[in-house]
Amino acid sequence: MAEHAIDDTNRRDFLYIWTGALGAVAAGSAVIPLVDQMNPDAATIAAGAPIEVDLTQIPEGQVVTLKWRGKPIFVRHRSKKEIDESKAVAVASLPDPQPDSARVGSFNGKPMDKWIVNIGSCTHLGCVPISNSGEFHGWYCPCHGSHYDTAGRIRKGPAPKNLELPPFSFQSESKVRIG
Repeated sequence: MAEHAIDDTNRRDFLYIWTGALGAVAAGSAVIPLVDQMNPDAATIAAGAPIEVDLTQIPEGQVVTLKWRGKPIFVRHRSKKEIDESKAVAVASLPDPQPDSARVGSFNGKPMDKWIVNIGSCTHLGCVPISNSGEFHGWYCPCHGSHYDTAGRIRKGPAPKNLELPPFSFQSESKVRIG
């Protein structure tokens, strides 16, 4: 009789553990879809979610065009010469006066002046300017003749303002987050 009592106890413990495990699996099966449906869908993410850009893939002197919130974004890796020329411009002579330092970000208090991040839409009528062109070797809008320098500042033409800056921050010296 004592043997049956031990077998019943082991069997009962096994059934309790097995029932608890099945209950946990069932609860997880119900909770996972509930939590997943609360996440934004791909269209919502594409419409405004921040994007991160690996800057190590952009050679010096080159511009990469990305898309964020349906807008083109220019990320430019400026050379030392481009930085020096941009800093040497008399700010008061610009149609939309803004120093080079106001158009660059920083990381850990260090200016990241070799990187320019602009919204790639001409401030005249919204055309997309051509990179590495124009009189100032920045951007040129062939539709109406606006010339921007390598900092995205309007230098010549009908555009009333500099290329806009999207919200951005440097996550490291090799990564920028836009949005």
